[in-house]
Amino acid sequence: MTPKARANLDRLLRPRHVAVIGGRDAETVAAECKRIGFAGPFWPVNPKRSQVGGHACFASVEDLPEAPDAVFLAVPKEAAIEALHKLSAMGAGGVVCYTAGFGETGAEGADAEARLVQAAGNLALVGPNCYGVINYVDRVALWPFTHGGACPGHGAAIITQSGMLSSDFTMSQRGVPFAYMVSAGNQTLLRLEDFVDALCERPEVRAIGLHIEGLKDVAAFERAALKSLSLGKPIVALKTGTSRLGSSLTVSHTGSLSGTEELYDALFDRLGIIRADSPAQLLETVKFLCVAGVPKGRRLAGLTCSGGGATMLADYAERLDLSFTPPDAATAASLRVLLPQTATVSNPLDYTTPIWGIPEKTRPVFDTLFAQGHDAAVIVQDYPAPGLDESKPWYRNDTLSFIAAAKARALPAAVCSTIPENLDEETRSFLVAQGVAPMQGIEQCMAAIAAAAWHGERRAEIAASPTAPLLPQQPAGDVRLIDEAAAKTLLAAKGIAVPHSRIGSGAEIAALSRELGYPVALKMVSEKLPHKTEAGAVRLGLRSAEDVTAAVQRMRADVAAYNPAALTDVFLVEAMVAQPVAELMVSIRRDPQFGLAMTLAAGGILVELLADAVTVLLPASRADLARALSRLKISRLLAGYRGRPAANREALLDTLERLAAFAADPANEVAEIEINPLFAGVHETCAVDVLMQRLSA
Repeated sequence: MTPKARANLDRLLRPRHVAVIGGRDAETVAAECKRIGFAGPFWPVNPKRSQVGGHACFASVEDLPEAPDAVFLAVPKEAAIEALHKLSAMGAGGVVCYTAGFGETGAEGADAEARLVQAAGNLALVGPNCYGVINYVDRVALWPFTHGGACPGHGAAIITQSGMLSSDFTMSQRGVPFAYMVSAGNQTLLRLEDFVDALCERPEVRAIGLHIEGLKDVAAFERAALKSLSLGKPIVALKTGTSRLGSSLTVSHTGSLSGTEELYDALFDRLGIIRADSPAQLLETVKFLCVAGVPKGRRLAGLTCSGGGATMLADYAERLDLSFTPPDAATAASLRVLLPQTATVSNPLDYTTPIWGIPEKTRPVFDTLFAQGHDAAVIVQDYPAPGLDESKPWYRNDTLSFIAAAKARALPAAVCSTIPENLDEETRSFLVAQGVAPMQGIEQCMAAIAAAAWHGERRAEIAASPTAPLLPQQPAGDVRLIDEAAAKTLLAAKGIAVPHSRIGSGAEIAALSRELGYPVALKMVSEKLPHKTEAGAVRLGLRSAEDVTAAVQRMRADVAAYNPAALTDVFLVEAMVAQPVAELMVSIRRDPQFGLAMTLAAGGILVELLADAVTVLLPASRADLARALSRLKISRLLAGYRGRPAANREALLDTLERLAAFAADPANEVAEIEINPLFAGVHETCAVDVLMQRLSA
């Protein structure tokens, strides 16, 4: 985005004046601007009408009083392109292009979209094929349908690639404070990252919610997301449309462990982006972040007036690695004095109905529990339905006691209903005004708090150990498999340990095996054998020259039966490596969107059986690699499980760093590397089996 286009985007997001070009849809925009309270000049352009929405029409764009900051464009395709030419020439700010029929329709639409881009020039163009932009703070609705949503002066900026989903978000009964809603459409000029880059700077934006179908420029998205992170604006993403097709380059096991889904997971983890698994979870999470904020840790204080509610809080917290720390001895003693005899001192605390709704009794209980030290507080309350309000004051009394106690300790706080719909609109609005998150559903509340806590931890880690930016690049040409002996020679030259070996013909290999010393492993060397085990091209534990000679004969027959074109008379004999602490699979592959991605997994025969894998995008810091290792289930083996020796973790990290550096060097032309197994031993790490593909010139 050029500096001029960025300035125009700022004009579009906070316009002084609005023009609408079209008929029926322009009428709707006029009505929505009036309903939200836009007070600036509103200029309809329509040569066939005298007025739109009560505003006098201009016959053409040239007749407008001045270049408008914002335009809503809803005319047929060719007329839209012509209008953009005129708007660009007169110096307009930005345009929401509601018109469809461009790149989403195929070749003919793509040609029209190219002409649309040329016509737009430096205009901030949203869409085409989008709903538009709502600025709740300044009360501007460039939106072609009735919309909902409320803003207390701050809130979330939601950016979606789906028009209908963005409309659904505005209509949600979740009490989310909205600052902006953006439907990005085709993203022909302005993309998700452009909106993130602009909106994260605005003080009224406290968190950003994204609906992502796909990213066009991962590196640009990374820059915008890191900027948002540095400004303390958390991002929550709902990613849809992932698949496990994987990269066409992949001939290794990695394709089953690291597809599009895992690459997005790796990207979000790299950037501290919270991933939501549903639209409702996205809304609940951004609501907590906007209203309550990011907790400093995972220690929670929980309050209920029901044993069932306390149990549910504890159950969900345990699954999410949240901690309800039991009251210490002094706190417990104080609580016993304050609580009814029927109450059990615990955290979460069921303070029981005898003191329900009595502020002079509940407030001291809440203060005492919170005094022990926590990172966030939550109380479970299901308010009565509208029309059944007799008991509502009692609920509100406990709410007020909870709010006062939480504010006294500066705790991020939430009132959470067990059933999502059991928080009425008036209560939600009241809580937001008090700076307390109205959370709907215990499970979603706990997930939102856990996600917010994770974001805080990840933000600190990224600040302490920043990584170099991603450099995604397309593969250049075709790929070719190189034989294992050549691959190991390349890795050994970079300081990556491989088994001691010899290479020779079938007639020579028995003598060469004696030089190494028994037992040995024997492999046929061929660029057409990516998976040697399936072809019968590997034999392990050979203990004599006779064993080696017999293995050569059997291997020739097996490979000839498997694939005659793969048959060679070149053999690799290797010294058997001592049994490791653990076997890993480590691979690096080049993705056309994400660049280089490293996958770590349980290795050997467990690689696909356990699917214990973590993917990291490269470049990655040593701290990132160490963190990825710790996320594997087999990390317990690496640390020394049940008295067994621990692996040399520093040697393992050295190997991973060297492997990453080797793959990142353009001179090595790496398309894919897989080491399976990588032996992690007490003293050293050794690449036992290597598969490597290189880019062809």
